[in-house]
Amino acid sequence: MVAPVSASGLAALLSDWRRGGESGYRALADRIRLLAVDGRLPTGARLPSERDLATRIGASRTTITAAFDELRASGYLETRRGSGSVIRIPGGTVDRPLGPGDGLLDFATAASPAVPGFQAATERAVGRLPAALGGTGYEFLGVPGLRAAVAQRFTERGLPTESSQILITSGAQAAIALVARSALARGDRVVVESPGYPHAYEALRGAGARLLPLPVDGDSGWDAPEAEHLLRRSAPSMAYLMPDFHNPTGRSLPGESRARLVRAAEDAGTLLVVDETTAELDIDRVGDFPPLASFASRRSSVVTVGSSSKTMWGGLRVGWIRASEDILAMLVAARPAGDLGTAVIDQLITQELLGDMASVLEHRRAEHAAARDALRATLSRLLPDWHVPHIDGGLSTWVRFDAPVSSQLAIAARARGLRIAAGPWFGIDGAFERSLRIPFAAGADATTRAVEILAEVWDGVADAPRGLEPALGAVV
Repeated sequence: MVAPVSASGLAALLSDWRRGGESGYRALADRIRLLAVDGRLPTGARLPSERDLATRIGASRTTITAAFDELRASGYLETRRGSGSVIRIPGGTVDRPLGPGDGLLDFATAASPAVPGFQAATERAVGRLPAALGGTGYEFLGVPGLRAAVAQRFTERGLPTESSQILITSGAQAAIALVARSALARGDRVVVESPGYPHAYEALRGAGARLLPLPVDGDSGWDAPEAEHLLRRSAPSMAYLMPDFHNPTGRSLPGESRARLVRAAEDAGTLLVVDETTAELDIDRVGDFPPLASFASRRSSVVTVGSSSKTMWGGLRVGWIRASEDILAMLVAARPAGDLGTAVIDQLITQELLGDMASVLEHRRAEHAAARDALRATLSRLLPDWHVPHIDGGLSTWVRFDAPVSSQLAIAARARGLRIAAGPWFGIDGAFERSLRIPFAAGADATTRAVEILAEVWDGVADAPRGLEPALGAVV
């Protein structure tokens, strides 16, 4: 049973839906359609009444009615007397979990298949499982062996770490959510990158945070002086950053800027939460990029989040938090409200793979380099007018084009069998209609096919007529 969507909830998802210059009802219909394709409006969700939605988003009832009519005509909305209007996906392919049998090429997720040796590591972990069966299995801090292995990995990367500074979680998302609800009060200001990781936005908003955007350019990355100014001026309670192979732009924060940002955060009393889920996915990056926490003058200044999902396998739901002992004590006290620990067998598998991390990263480097090169070559051949930034690691690139049609492009691509997240998914205000994240983590062949589909639909989307309605900012 899918919960109904409130008028306020849908208004928050729609955000700046008038951006892009389309006529009102078409822009609204396109944005709702995109939310359905992205999964932010789940299939079967009942929408609020036309009257309630019109009041909430400041549109006329006529605009809402016309948008709902268009969604019904295109198969994205079903209305039954007495039941309201319910989200549907034409063909019904998203009524069940996506998988290989769905016939969709899933590029909404930037993740790779399991590394070679995963099964062997699992078998070794199962062999060590009997030693853990005498206990309860509730490991609020994590299996001691894995905590030691994670601490050792930090130390190898130039950040001396003790096991007492490590907390194991059920993935990086669980880690971000735990830190957010433990360290934030409702109304606290939090600096986030824009574009940025949408599920981090959700976790922070869920804790009651007010988000302050810090721009990240697809070519030049962060404006370090502006970031310092934002931290010192707003004195936020927290700042969430992904300084290595940033999602979605792929940019990395230079070493000298890292030191400046940590110093500015410490001066402002801001807790830095650093997401390192992609930090070790280097292909051919040049330069020195120490962990952000290595610049902290106090242990309690920086909380670092990592996970096994991007390096080892997404199905291995193991993450970790590196923090000072006092912060970890606060997190452990708050953890039972969300979960009671991470699966022991998953922790043992992760420990095995961390023991051979050099081989894991060597495989990922070769795999991602081939896919990265295929992506650049195919984009250059089929979509030469698109701007493709330099890619030296990570899992994706953030391309840019002239027309504000990212949402329409994602919808059209889905009709051809490609599921991809449009630019606005990565913004906090519905922006980035001229950008698209294209992952290459699925491999060279899949990446080439994804770009071919985008090229097939591009001309029809880019040349489609758009109305002359001004952007929202021009009429308020």
